[in-house]
Amino acid sequence: MIIDLSTQNSVLNMYMSELRDLQVQKDSMRFRLNIERIGALMGYEISKKFEYISTEVTTPLGIAIVPVLKEQPVIATILRAGLPLHHGMLSTFDKADNAFVSAYRKHHKDNTFDVHVDYLASPSIEGKELILCDPMLATGTSMVLAYQALLRHGRPKHIHVVSILSSMFGIDYVKKNLPENTSIWTCAIDDELTVQSFIVPGLGDAGDLAYGAKL
Repeated sequence: MIIDLSTQNSVLNMYMSELRDLQVQKDSMRFRLNIERIGALMGYEISKKFEYISTEVTTPLGIAIVPVLKEQPVIATILRAGLPLHHGMLSTFDKADNAFVSAYRKHHKDNTFDVHVDYLASPSIEGKELILCDPMLATGTSMVLAYQALLRHGRPKHIHVVSILSSMFGIDYVKKNLPENTSIWTCAIDDELTVQSFIVPGLGDAGDLAYGAKL
């Protein structure tokens, strides 16, 4: 299942327009804030797919019956670009468990690259709703490798792949390499990838725009 939230008219599209805007991108704090806002809104949309149970809440005047989450998800994020998105998700699911995966591109002289995973901190994901976040779904390789690394800690009930901006290539790669119990959530889908595997028109390097250029 692919859910493209850009097809709905909402304030989320305004935040997306600022993320893409070359002038607004000069303000890294604004860039991070917009990603956090989008993360919170995407978390809200994802929450509609979870299971709920009714519970009694004591108010100053009586008892209210309120549906609450049956269980908390695990929010897993690919470092470093995923941190603002993670913060946004965590503001929605504030009792969730959290996992972090480090994945980076190792570039070669011929413009090709390999993706390496060299760090993992995760609770058990066995039987859980797993939200796997990365702002950009370009080739899809980092997302798939991060999921494979997380399997050391169990198999989730459902995987929610969350990216702010996706390429069709990345979506197809995830569909082919992740289980059937996977939903792909995104806020925009662009058709083109450069030879360096950057999304076009895209928005640039989300990690650099959020935290500064790297060597």
